[in-house]
Amino acid sequence: MPKMKTKSGAKKRFKISATGKVMYAQSGKRHGMIKRTNKQIRDHRGTTAMFETDGYNVKRYFLPNG
Repeated sequence: MPKMKTKSGAKKRFKISATGKVMYAQSGKRHGMIKRTNKQIRDHRGTTAMFETDGYNVKRYFLPNG
């Protein structure tokens, strides 16, 4: 059988934590900061863990070797 390849877009967007959760960067921080409140900018800082069902699908279909 051929090997399953990791989707190249997914490997740039997701990381798998040591406990197996899928981590992703929160959206809304690329441009247009002037129209966002300071609270929104603070809350979208850093990475966050995906919900379990979404993370399961990412690991299964996009990051099979992750």
